[in-house]
Amino acid sequence: MRLRTPLVLGALAAGSAVLLAGCSAASADEAPDTIRMATLPLGDDPNAVTPVDALQDLLSEETGMEVEITDVPSYSAAIEAVRAGHSDIVMMSGFPSALAVNTGEVDSLVAWPGTDEPVSTCLVLDDSPLQSLQDITPDTVVAFADPASSSGYFMPVHMLDAAGLTKDEDYTALMSGGHDRSFIALQQGQADVACTSTIFPAMAGQGSPLFPFEQGETRSLGESISMPIAISVLGSQHMTDEKREALLTAIPAVWNTDNADELGLYVEGIPEGVEPILEPEKDLFQPFVDIAAVAGVDISDLE
Repeated sequence: MRLRTPLVLGALAAGSAVLLAGCSAASADEAPDTIRMATLPLGDDPNAVTPVDALQDLLSEETGMEVEITDVPSYSAAIEAVRAGHSDIVMMSGFPSALAVNTGEVDSLVAWPGTDEPVSTCLVLDDSPLQSLQDITPDTVVAFADPASSSGYFMPVHMLDAAGLTKDEDYTALMSGGHDRSFIALQQGQADVACTSTIFPAMAGQGSPLFPFEQGETRSLGESISMPIAISVLGSQHMTDEKREALLTAIPAVWNTDNADELGLYVEGIPEGVEPILEPEKDLFQPFVDIAAVAGVDISDLE
């Protein structure tokens, strides 16, 4: 039997990722035959189809265990759920993974190296007077997805900083709460710029609620640098050795581009042609520590 449960850990919904270092929570009762996974919603549209059933099927088949999936509202809530032992795993991009790993209380089970391709882009509507990053002023509202998002915050802030634009001095930052919400803010004129992952503009004209624009309705002012780690599956230190070993074998088989049709966005962030790294060393996440410093976040010594 496969399970999907609502989030009942209400206290996890509050707080940013940088505050999780000061949190403490007891581990939930161990469920040795059930893999408990935290996931972030792909969007707010209730009609949007997310491949949860396919993910449960594949992970259950590879591990021989039941799979329970819980949606959580934010990166920090997902990290805290794993840190506290309420969830066994969660899949995250580089920066929230670095935030978690640097607490010393969450492990990276599997990580996929990045490519030389840019991670983030900052979009404007096609009729915007802004033609380049240099046109941004202190009155320009720039929407970011989440303060712990790699492609929706850290990387674009680093990109803007490299262009000589300091957050809260040379532009006005708006935390929308999600990539799709940044696009809504751009559509409705609440934001002049929406900084997001480079995977979204390719969805233009497809009727996707995740990117509600037609071809030619938006354009990019600039793109970020690449990241050393694209995606990581984080693991709880509270799980049994048996479960951990099963996941180390199953994760590369499940989160594989061969399953792209079944898993959709759950694997689209994994670069093609790169081999996953099992139990990567902490120093692989050091570049994220350096880039996060540009955004005014010190993740080098979280405990």
